[in-house]
Amino acid sequence: MSKKFTASSQQLKPDPKFNSKLVSKFINCLMLGGKKSTAQTVFYGAMDIISEKVKDAGALEVFEKAINNVKPMIEVRSKRVGGASYQVPMQVSSKRQQSLAFR
Repeated sequence: MSKKFTASSQQLKPDPKFNSKLVSKFINCLMLGGKKSTAQTVFYGAMDIISEKVKDAGALEVFEKAINNVKPMIEVRSKRVGGASYQVPMQVSSKRQQSLAFR
């Protein structure tokens, strides 16, 4: 029996500035070609802009709220019945919700 998930969630370290695993995972998804420091610079620059524009809430709170607003609750999947394919709505797991929100 093979493992369904990798150990990356246990090995993931929180980011240095906000100490958040969500931010660290987002930076890893933002990273291109292994250039993590560039991805961190881009992300932290965007967070600085958010903190300047939104005074009543912290930048991390705004980021978490934006991710939660974008997460899909259901998605349609193809189900083949007989010779026809039907689009069937199904619930999305929390890990898939997060990865779809990042994309």
